[in-house]
Amino acid sequence: MAKDDPKTAIDAGGLRYRSKVAGSPFSATGAFGAATMSCFLCGKHRPRAQLKSRKLLGKSQAVCAPSCKELEAMLAANKA
Repeated sequence: MAKDDPKTAIDAGGLRYRSKVAGSPFSATGAFGAATMSCFLCGKHRPRAQLKSRKLLGKSQAVCAPSCKELEAMLAANKA
């Protein structure tokens, strides 16, 4: 989901970027500003449709549905 980072090098003048691609690697793909969210358990960014709300540490957190391992296995099977 994330875009590849541009190759960077530090100039003698101390600048890191000569040119950098604008925008976020997690750009919105729909009408909502947060089209992706990270799973509280595994940390991977997923579309909101692949997440569910679960109460953890006293707060509702977004986690992979049905579970992180099962979702990863389903996505790997779809790519193959």
